Amino acid sequence: MSASSPVNAPATAIETAAKPAFKTEVLIVGAGPVGLTLANYLGGYGVRTLIIESLPQLIDYPRAIGIDDEAMRTMQGVGLADKIEPHTTPLHWMRFLTASGRCWASIEPRTDEFGWSRRNAFIQPQADRILYEGLSRFPHVEIRFATRFVTQEQNGERVLATLEGPDGHYTVEADYVVGADGGRSPVRESLGLAFEGATAANQWIVIDVENDPISTPNLYLVCDPKRPYVSAALPHGVRRFEFMVMKDETEEHFSRPEVMRALLSKVIEKPEEAKLIRQRVYNHNARLASRFRVGRVLLAGDAAHIMPVWQGQGYNSGIRDAANLGWKLAMVVKGQLGPGLLDTYQSERRDHARKMIDLSVMVGKVFNPPYPFLNTVRDAVTRVLNLVPSVKRYLLEMRFKPMPRFTEGVVVPSHAGDPKTSPVGRLFIQPRVRRATGEVVRMDEVIGPNFAIIAWGSNPIQYMEPDQVAMWRSLGAVFISVKPDVQLGSRPDEALGFRTDPLTGVVEIGDTQGRLKDWFGNWPESVVFLRPDRVVAATSSPLRVTDVSRALAHVMAYTAKPAQAETQGTAVAAE
Repeated sequence: MSASSPVNAPATAIETAAKPAFKTEVLIVGAGPVGLTLANYLGGYGVRTLIIESLPQLIDYPRAIGIDDEAMRTMQGVGLADKIEPHTTPLHWMRFLTASGRCWASIEPRTDEFGWSRRNAFIQPQADRILYEGLSRFPHVEIRFATRFVTQEQNGERVLATLEGPDGHYTVEADYVVGADGGRSPVRESLGLAFEGATAANQWIVIDVENDPISTPNLYLVCDPKRPYVSAALPHGVRRFEFMVMKDETEEHFSRPEVMRALLSKVIEKPEEAKLIRQRVYNHNARLASRFRVGRVLLAGDAAHIMPVWQGQGYNSGIRDAANLGWKLAMVVKGQLGPGLLDTYQSERRDHARKMIDLSVMVGKVFNPPYPFLNTVRDAVTRVLNLVPSVKRYLLEMRFKPMPRFTEGVVVPSHAGDPKTSPVGRLFIQPRVRRATGEVVRMDEVIGPNFAIIAWGSNPIQYMEPDQVAMWRSLGAVFISVKPDVQLGSRPDEALGFRTDPLTGVVEIGDTQGRLKDWFGNWPESVVFLRPDRVVAATSSPLRVTDVSRALAHVMAYTAKPAQAETQGTAVAAE
């Protein structure tokens, strides 16, 4: 379909040529990592979902090789991290080398504040396969391969999408459509949206080799002005090489064995003995869709943004889209929150995607400068900067990476503390905690795919009005009281005048690492409202929880169901 095709063709033009419509709540176009992750999210929330893919099967050629801590946390959120983790290499450092082999920058983040190693190597087709197999858990989720998106029309109540499968054209009626169908997205084209940006002048050839002929760990970006290249150790003994393609070199040129041997001789001793798994030529694009939502149609992943590979954030940015959109779309479809909630998807995700694009472009220019003399300048400058401890820490700890922080959307700014250090709009930490049973787990395992209201050392809902408690219960929220680990399960002595009322409906956990104590100790408000994607939506003092809760209800587009709220409020009061 061309970009000039009509966005809203007359219904009769489509329906006349199509078979009767198949109905679903959400139609996802594209079975790449973003579409599969989103389908797993929606499946877990009980949303009837159809995912289509134009190819006859999942893609198995070279793709992303880095999955970060945020993405691993998302995989944990859909219940698949434990299956993906054995196919990763944690603590996968990134090192920039000069042509002579001098390391001028090494990125070695050793923190795990979100529960996982910040940098992990992986092989994307393996993770995609696990996400695909994960859909078998949900009888209400269906996937159709060899099925192409043709066009769509929408009104205030539905989207009617025309698809083409093995048996011809037919229509699907959906509440919402998500285009996760790549950089050439037909869904985006059907909306007539601009895809602004540029394509880098250089192409790169990606080569995967089995039984790693180098076998040193980590990822190396070699700034050779003659032909820059990348060498990366991947799980299961795979080595990834990426070489810049020179002018007049075509994909056909690289299909010749003698050419590949000559190319690999740059990095290994006996290239004729290397066993190639696959190879492919790529462009490096930097593009951003003008909008992420038009009515009932939304864009995610490469359909919404594309960035160069230099920080490994293209894949991870798409997974952030799925994490942000998954819970919102599910709760809107189920009628728990209003459609206005979906406006926050663009306001929260587009700006951060743009920042990641800018970072990736900048790193690419440092790695492969547009002018040869800049290689010499870079090498000289980095020799000096490496002598400055603060600069070294800045690189080692990956402080240059722009972390998501939302100042609008599903957030209520705090009036306490320094706004610059406010945790609102940022990801909450994920330390290991102890359940009442004694089991030590990552904190998200206690929360599940839900909202959470967390308090340090007290009952987070003791001062909350019953109607607000009922609202959070209707949304599936988990109420948590965090205690020092040594206090878990103990009660004060009534003989000393302490009240010993049980925390009915509140989960108590022990802070085994002291990280939660540190977190709460660095912020003046001791109650945290946590979204299902683990972003801090608000903080509050114990006595202001009702006011903050009502403010959050407003930004979430929550519409109370009076009968339900009244019933649940009575039940809570009776407890």
